[in-house]
Amino acid sequence: MNVIENENSSRCQPVIGITMGDAAGIGPEITLKALANENLRTICQPLIIGDLTVLRKTAADLGLNYDFVETSKEISSNSAQITVFNLNNIKSKIIAGEESAASGAASAEYIETAVRLWQDKKIDAIATAPISKKAIAMGGYGYPGHTEFLAYLTGTEKFAMSFFAGDLRVVLLSTHVSLRDAIELVKKDKLINLIKFTAQTLEKLLNKEVKKVEKLKIAVAGLNPHASEGGMFGAEEELEIIPAVRECREKYGIDVTGAYSPDTIFLRGFKGEFDAVVSCYHDQATIAVKCLSFGASVNVTLGLPLVRTSVDHGTAFDIAGKGVADASSMEAAIKLAAKLVGSS
Repeated sequence: MNVIENENSSRCQPVIGITMGDAAGIGPEITLKALANENLRTICQPLIIGDLTVLRKTAADLGLNYDFVETSKEISSNSAQITVFNLNNIKSKIIAGEESAASGAASAEYIETAVRLWQDKKIDAIATAPISKKAIAMGGYGYPGHTEFLAYLTGTEKFAMSFFAGDLRVVLLSTHVSLRDAIELVKKDKLINLIKFTAQTLEKLLNKEVKKVEKLKIAVAGLNPHASEGGMFGAEEELEIIPAVRECREKYGIDVTGAYSPDTIFLRGFKGEFDAVVSCYHDQATIAVKCLSFGASVNVTLGLPLVRTSVDHGTAFDIAGKGVADASSMEAAIKLAAKLVGSS
């Protein structure tokens, strides 16, 4: 485990780098609110990666009397202090709730810095506050989201977006593409690769997180209503999904079943009937996750060489700067990151 030099403490908690997200969104707010929970300091040493000027202003607006410490290598053991790796990279005025090239480029730089700190063995894991996909594009970064950007930065070829929501864990076949394109991606070979990848990567994480899993039990959601009702409402289940499930069971020995009706399988996973549910597209998974566990679920990127967790929501520009954002998902993301590396 990597621990940033700390002369005042002999603690060995994992160091979690927390990227503050888009400065025009709720990222700075939920980051600081989350760290107001002193229980977090008993399980990890947080290091915010962001802009200290923005953080100080946000803390003042929220009435949080933090003593910020700017650092490049040492974090404070004082629970009243917040350690910041300060990039000081926002040079133009940022307006709450408004996307801009300045805030987008800055938020991308926090991610780049976090990966570099992990590579330099200064932090153990990354928990990310939300970014704006449009803003990072305006800032010159051509990635559809955190997942793809982190994969690029770490040289990762095989990766997947997943969400942990209590006993419900979902893994997504596609992420930020149009629904029309997502349907076209539901192919046998892609599903076989994802099911195999899920069995390999998620089992390791679950054994660290909550329970010992001898053999992961995976369900696969159908694409069409009622999983096509035997071909009445589409052919993808019969032509692509069921053959993929069958091959994974018979050829690779994976405990996987499906295709299940997508209107019930996520609830069954939430109740603990399965260890994971493979979803055919982004909103099929995230609507279920957010309805069942909004604020407590955590986005986890599978396949990266580092642990990365994130919130289950976006920048919430509509409430940015109002001080009303809920930090519970940010807290959950930091806690899960600490748990996943704390057992390694």
